[in-house]
Amino acid sequence: MPALSETLARFAAETSAEAISVLAMERAKMSLASTLASSAMGQDIPSARIVRDLELEDGGAAQATVWFQGARLPLSRAVRVNAMASDAAASDDSDMRSIAHIGTIVSSTALALGEYTGRSGAELLRAMVLGYEVAGRIDEALTPGRMQRGFHGSVSTVFGAAVTAGRLLDLDAKRMAHAISLAATSIGGMAIAADTSCAREYHAGNAAMIGVQASLAAMRGYEGELAVLESPRGFLSAMNGQAFDDIARDLGKDWDIVTDMAIKLMPGAHPFHATAEAAADAAMAGDVSPSDIERVTISSAVQWTNFRGEPHPRNLVDAAHSLFYFVAASIVERKFDWDAMTVTKMRDPVIAAVQDRIVFDPDPPPLPDRFPHRHGGSVAILLKDGREFVSTCRAPRGSGARGIDWKDIDAKYRRLAPMSGMSPAQVDASLGLLRNFDELQDVGELMDILARPRGQAPYGA
Repeated sequence: MPALSETLARFAAETSAEAISVLAMERAKMSLASTLASSAMGQDIPSARIVRDLELEDGGAAQATVWFQGARLPLSRAVRVNAMASDAAASDDSDMRSIAHIGTIVSSTALALGEYTGRSGAELLRAMVLGYEVAGRIDEALTPGRMQRGFHGSVSTVFGAAVTAGRLLDLDAKRMAHAISLAATSIGGMAIAADTSCAREYHAGNAAMIGVQASLAAMRGYEGELAVLESPRGFLSAMNGQAFDDIARDLGKDWDIVTDMAIKLMPGAHPFHATAEAAADAAMAGDVSPSDIERVTISSAVQWTNFRGEPHPRNLVDAAHSLFYFVAASIVERKFDWDAMTVTKMRDPVIAAVQDRIVFDPDPPPLPDRFPHRHGGSVAILLKDGREFVSTCRAPRGSGARGIDWKDIDAKYRRLAPMSGMSPAQVDASLGLLRNFDELQDVGELMDILARPRGQAPYGA
């Protein structure tokens, strides 16, 4: 009986172009656009800048572009830097089962490997779909066990990098299996650090880098333990996984990048986005004035995870993980948008006052399954005159459950991409290439736009 890594590898290496749906390819294009937009926003965030500077100082073979910097690095190092910048801005994507940022990893990997190998846009998109599928299926088996053990999503996104790179390096099934097994034994990341510090993006960079390195090593003939995923004391056991048989069940029947990927249309932790939408809707329904609020009650699926942060954030990390702030800002502003992560907005006294009126439902509804992050929440705004306005949002805009619209991706890209220093003409040109990415014979024209050095204003000022 083949090892799980072998089954997944055969699927990843041998799935035909025709077997991958048009919608899956379209979602991969959206992931590319979202990742680049988020990376533009993240260029001058200190965590991303520090690691970029370190890698540029180390140098090495000029194999792949460091986006927006006019520099090139070895494959795995460029992927690390680019993935970190996207993840640092907390504005990329999430898999709604577990909030693993798989899209950032497969997008960063595909562009670097595509540039290096000269592959067509369609080949990159197919590699992304397959990388997302393997990472998503493995992480589904780990949810919520790995979080309970304290492991961050990087322990699954690494497989997205390994498979995406392996597909573009033309690994056969045997070598792809070893890339998967090497990735499994090479990655870590503590969830507590990701929730409270800039370690989150550090994890993302490492996952992308290690996954690429695993595929490069496998290509040269390096071999790992093929049964590392399912063996006792192996990867799945160590992460407190479950439903192991589901990982390889019905491979190719549908695509996780379609059913479970969500593109962030606002910044910050994705589990809060639906609840923020509910808060804004309730405020608009009652034409609520913040000074008239007696109490705001949140009833959210994330309460089952104890993941809600603290009120009154002082920086990007705090704000990205504060459900109090998401809801209060959404009530006051009637939306939660890209400006919400600025220090100025965090210090807004009106938003601060609403945060102090927030309480949580002591008995939130039971979850229908083991995936709390995809079930949204409700917000009830009680006014001092006794009126109450309630709204519920089950899944955020930009998620597989609600569908993803190119007009939202376009708006996000046009809002964030200029933060890289791109001119309006370059934004238009790059977005046009992304929307028609499957028609490109190689990615050179897009990489030429991304490769040019540009000025960057400090983020969060």
